[in-house]
Amino acid sequence: MSHGERRCTRYKLKKTIRERGISPVSKAIQEFNDGQMVHIDIDPSVQKGMPNPKFQGSTGKVIGQRGRAYLLQVRDGNSMKEVISLPQHLKPQK
Repeated sequence: MSHGERRCTRYKLKKTIRERGISPVSKAIQEFNDGQMVHIDIDPSVQKGMPNPKFQGSTGKVIGQRGRAYLLQVRDGNSMKEVISLPQHLKPQK
């Protein structure tokens, strides 16, 4: 049985036919401020800095930075978790 990082994500981390290929550079150079709310939208073409797939579709608050990556506070059930993610996997909340 395989226990890799991307297990159980066959459909969750699949791009549609029109989204296929590399992602635009503008996604990689996004900047977020502390306290800003962001949506976690995992980009499967970027494996580095990918948050755990169970956080796909959830919303969190930016609480800091670790190099190029952002530290997010995300609610998971009744507890708050800290998630580290690169900006390619984040979208600003409107």
